[in-house]
Amino acid sequence: MRCASYYIGAMNIDIKTTLQTAENDGTFVFKPIGYVRCAQKYRYEAPRQAVFADNEGIIRLNPDNNFEQALRDLSGFDRLWVIYCFHLNRDWKPLVRPPVAGSKEKISVFATRSPHRPNPVGLSCVELVKIDGLDVHIRNFDMLDNTPVLDLKPYIPAADAFPEAGTGWLENAVAEHYEVVLSSPASAKAAWILNAGGLNLKKFCEVQLAHEPLNESRKRISAGGAAGEYIIACRTWRILFTPDEPGKRIEITGIKSGYVAEELAMTAPDPYADKDIHREFMRRFQE
Repeated sequence: MRCASYYIGAMNIDIKTTLQTAENDGTFVFKPIGYVRCAQKYRYEAPRQAVFADNEGIIRLNPDNNFEQALRDLSGFDRLWVIYCFHLNRDWKPLVRPPVAGSKEKISVFATRSPHRPNPVGLSCVELVKIDGLDVHIRNFDMLDNTPVLDLKPYIPAADAFPEAGTGWLENAVAEHYEVVLSSPASAKAAWILNAGGLNLKKFCEVQLAHEPLNESRKRISAGGAAGEYIIACRTWRILFTPDEPGKRIEITGIKSGYVAEELAMTAPDPYADKDIHREFMRRFQE
């Protein structure tokens, strides 16, 4: 289940999540037991499912709650169920359009892993690496930095794995996957931007262009300058790519600044606090 998470300020802010029960129409208030700490901060960096991830992070539990004892016997399990909050989402949708649907048809939200749910509760099965005090080290997850965690449960194969279970509409879905590769110049630019404190544009491309790469309703896509070339926007950066439809392959051919020269003048406003990176990028790569 993808997380729609964002930075919320102080680490110990309580996120209150309400759930209505059919029996008494009561309200339950949940306080996070901790927060995720990882390098992935933006929505585009979250993989569709944890199984497609390649990352490491920490679930840092809140102190002064006796959580050390609550974690005592968790070591030795290979996987965990993590229950968390989609705290960026403010509404829900009864019908959604998952990327794997392979068509324009909308799917009922309860038949999907979409984050747009009546109650913003997420569920993810992740790999447990180790436990160090209140730090639960995890690998291969689909949550983002500062995601509020509501609960942890061990994954038990005998009770949780049903490989022969039917998968409903997914059995007829056509999930076309594109291989995303970066040219040498694009790879060098993406690495420099990341090291300079900018965005992870390589991860952005891998997440955004692996499925329906030319879907303008989902992505900020426009035609490029060359025939068969397209541009996708990632905040203040512009990424050039060419699709190979028969080969199901996307090549990232270039990366450039989304600012024009006037916007990079030293006296120009800098609402995203990133223009110094863009100025140095243009000097370094002579853009």
